[in-house]
Amino acid sequence: MSGPFGIGVIQRAVGVDKESTLAVHEESIREAVARGAQVVCLQELFDAPYFCKVTDAERFDLAEPIPGPTVSRMQGLASELGAAIIVPIFERRAPGVYHNSAAVVDADGALLGVYRKMHIPDDPLYFEKYYFTPGEIYQHGASAEGPSGFRTFDTRFGRIGVLICWDQWYPEAARITALMGAQVLFYPTAIGWHPSEKEEWGKPQADAWRTIQRSHAIANGVYVAAANRVGYEPEPGTDGIEFFGHSFVCDPFGRLLAEAGTEPEILIAECDPAQIEYTRRNWPFLRDRRIDAYPPILNRYIG
Repeated sequence: MSGPFGIGVIQRAVGVDKESTLAVHEESIREAVARGAQVVCLQELFDAPYFCKVTDAERFDLAEPIPGPTVSRMQGLASELGAAIIVPIFERRAPGVYHNSAAVVDADGALLGVYRKMHIPDDPLYFEKYYFTPGEIYQHGASAEGPSGFRTFDTRFGRIGVLICWDQWYPEAARITALMGAQVLFYPTAIGWHPSEKEEWGKPQADAWRTIQRSHAIANGVYVAAANRVGYEPEPGTDGIEFFGHSFVCDPFGRLLAEAGTEPEILIAECDPAQIEYTRRNWPFLRDRRIDAYPPILNRYIG
């Protein structure tokens, strides 16, 4: 069992100029590490405005390979700082095959692998099915060079799992990643309000988003860290999206260790694997699972 390690969560607004955006996030990573973070998580698609508000084939030009310019830059920073970094970007895997991905870089700058978002939404102003191919089904023993499905990554400090935004609503994703030994579930996110709906649905939406993720921590006896962006991002012909932040870290009891509001912020919290052991001894949910009774979960619907 590894010792305690520091978690850093970056909550930032994203500008239209990529170089400025990267510089702001690099500065934020440096600050997080200076404050004790050893594993730092950036937001979903952190290096560009959220482009899925409309369908536009030219926006595929925003994608990069992994490794590529942005990930390589973060590898250098990770090596310099001695910290692991979760780098969520728009990945160009092959001509016509693009993913919403997160590269995981270890503290020596090594690329540990890539998680590719499994659950892809399609909602007003979130037209992700147009842009993203979902990750493949995990095959046990898949190498870091051929990542697929739900994954964990052995960083210098501990084993982590990464899931992305829409994945956070699915208990199956959290459970599988926890069963693979993740001590922390990181959720890089880009979720916000439609301005016309904020008055009626804003608070309930944010509460539901926070509650479902805290429930994953409790049900699986793991830490959960969610990194969401902030700020209003316009889109011609629409009312845009106001990203609501509220990034947080909670422990295996679901207790909030750190929480942001709707402004840019850097959160720091500690993951203590001994707390995972203590929680699971007292709430042995994994022990008492009836795995022989769960085949119906593979059905889309039963009725």
